[in-house]
Amino acid sequence: MNEETKIPQATAKRLPLYYRFLKNLHASGKQRVSSAELSEAVKVDSATIRRDFSYFGALGKKGYGYNVNYLLTFFRKTLDQDELSKVALIGVGNLGTAFLNYNFLKNNNTKIALAFDVDPAKIGKEISGVPVYDMNELEERLQKEDVMVAILTVPSSAAQTITDRIVKTDIKGILNFTPARLNVPPSIRVHHIDLAVELQSLIYFLKNFPPDDTENSQEHTNLNG
Repeated sequence: MNEETKIPQATAKRLPLYYRFLKNLHASGKQRVSSAELSEAVKVDSATIRRDFSYFGALGKKGYGYNVNYLLTFFRKTLDQDELSKVALIGVGNLGTAFLNYNFLKNNNTKIALAFDVDPAKIGKEISGVPVYDMNELEERLQKEDVMVAILTVPSSAAQTITDRIVKTDIKGILNFTPARLNVPPSIRVHHIDLAVELQSLIYFLKNFPPDDTENSQEHTNLNG
């Protein structure tokens, strides 16, 4: 990929979807895939897929489609799938515990390596093999473990205070599951996932824009990154 090529954010967010489907194709032994087949699988129109792929050069041949092994290797490198990305979970409540039990099992390059909480009953324990540390150790542990991303599943009232502590470390990204809108410096990227808002939005669209057989509208909030 040309270093000077600016990949649109919308394209970048779709790359993990393509990669997941290609892994499934590879596992099933398929050698070739068309943009139409990709479109049907990931629910993105063929023109968008071709445009997305065009940012990375000639990935396929007209009339032949795309070589699955080549695409898989290319996107694995592009998405740094050969490197393990350590993630910290902050807040081991019901949602946080669910994340620890799941721990991105289908995504071998991403792993929750450590968790933090204030509950003495949880501190010092392991949940699905992930150690839970005292929140007082936050900065020290994040630096020591070389963590790049934090998942925030704490009460809204504590979100900004904890974020202020996070920004003092080498964390580059925060996946925020609290309703709070966080103030962070430009060097840190935040993705907000408010489940209540997403649900309200879905209900609104169902009431005002009922889906029909001619239009398959999908919004992807991809927790596998």
